[in-house]
Amino acid sequence: MSPRRSVAEALGTRAAILDRSVAVASVEGLEGLTIGRLAAELGMSKSGVLGHFGSKEALQLAVLERADGIFLAEVWEPAAPAAPGLVRLRVLCEAWISYLERQVFPGGCFFVAAAHEFDGRPGAVRDAVESRFEAWRRRLGKEAGRAVDAGELPAGTDPEQVVFELLGVVMALNHAIQLHGDQRAAARARRAVETRLMPAGERPA
Repeated sequence: MSPRRSVAEALGTRAAILDRSVAVASVEGLEGLTIGRLAAELGMSKSGVLGHFGSKEALQLAVLERADGIFLAEVWEPAAPAAPGLVRLRVLCEAWISYLERQVFPGGCFFVAAAHEFDGRPGAVRDAVESRFEAWRRRLGKEAGRAVDAGELPAGTDPEQVVFELLGVVMALNHAIQLHGDQRAAARARRAVETRLMPAGERPA
């Protein structure tokens, strides 16, 4: 076997482990990942699975990274070409709602679930979850700030308040879909976002 083929096969095996791990963790949490279970489901030995990561924590961190890539592809990339400010913020929110509505992750928003699982448990995994939430808040805040600066949102609007409210809408949507199976929740979320992001000139006097 050539070294090039060996490396390619190793990368392919690692990707297969991560894909299955993301699916499992989405429903059962990152603590639901066990080396034995993954080995059995993938037809591998435990040492074969562990050899790609070194520890369960390293696997969890790699799964977070993979889930983050999926989230950004689903939510940020559709919005990136849009005009900065209010237009991009609206496109981003629609992609965000659609991501939950289509249940890209079978267990709902991967990072909301991970935050609930690790918010009170100090360590590298919690830090990784927090850093991703913080990066996302900064991204939303940047677009909200641009919208205020351009006069697209009313003067004096606090971008951080906008971010707080948008996060609240999306977390409520995730809860409504996952816990209640509410088929009307996405429409309600869209109305809430539309109201919050109504352009300055369109707001009622």
